[in-house]
Amino acid sequence: MIRLGSLAGYPFEGPRLLGGWTAPPVAAVYAITYKPDAAKDRHAVIYVGHCDDLSAGRFPFKHPRASCWIKRAGSKWKLYVSTYEIPGGTEGHRSQITRELIATYHPGCNSEDYANTWKPEWLLPQPPPPATPPPPPTLV
Repeated sequence: MIRLGSLAGYPFEGPRLLGGWTAPPVAAVYAITYKPDAAKDRHAVIYVGHCDDLSAGRFPFKHPRASCWIKRAGSKWKLYVSTYEIPGGTEGHRSQITRELIATYHPGCNSEDYANTWKPEWLLPQPPPPATPPPPPTLV
């Protein structure tokens, strides 16, 4: 298991070597990763997506972005896949998590990019600072 996302993250199954992986017929969010340093067990996220049926997602290497994945990793045998089946999740849930992960990792093989931003209207109004500083404390 690998956790991806902000804070505690989402519990993704994997990472598994993409070459030879048989995609199950389930709806899920998936992340394609590789190890920038083969000596370390750290993965770089290079693509995030979701679909209603992973087995129809043209895995492992017929996916439209597969050539980008291979170029980034250096070889198709250096690619990994991790999946997250959202309990009770809908297409909207998968889409929202996908956007969040893209905003967090900025994967180079995704054509979309999102920013983690706060809009002023989402925040509570803050009181203005006092016009004059408070008086110094009185010693007794």
